[in-house]
Amino acid sequence: TVDFRNTIIIMTSNMGSHLIQDRFAKAIEEGGEVPMQTVEQTRDEVVELLKATLKPEFLNRIDEIVMFTPLSRGEVEQIVDLQLRSVEKMLSANGIRFVVTKAARGWIAEAGYDPMFGARPVKRTIQRYVINDLSRRILAGEVDRSRPIRIDATNEGLTFEN
Repeated sequence: TVDFRNTIIIMTSNMGSHLIQDRFAKAIEEGGEVPMQTVEQTRDEVVELLKATLKPEFLNRIDEIVMFTPLSRGEVEQIVDLQLRSVEKMLSANGIRFVVTKAARGWIAEAGYDPMFGARPVKRTIQRYVINDLSRRILAGEVDRSRPIRIDATNEGLTFEN
């Protein structure tokens, strides 16, 4: 037997994500807020889609439906900063310092920006273009631990200087 007293179950779904993307795309691309009226109207449409797709006895057991809006570019830039701080902590624990320029942060945010998939592409972008490259350099003995690694961006991508 399972006791679900004092338990919160969080379920996620991409059901209706196409509606959210269609309605919010323009405001997000312009870096602005989505009007509350648009949010409410879209939420109502998503709830109707849920009602048409899921059985009423299942829907009746759901206490609340929370609809998230896609991430804006500014929010993605904040996520890049948070993720890079965790990379910085990991490196500093190994005696390695690094500096990421504003241009590099912008490049990572742009390369990892996908309003359809949220923050996951940012993490993959940092893994692929920062962590993997740094790891190869460290293992190859190319990193001078007495000097910080400087990560910058050009038109071709990220550059690493040590």
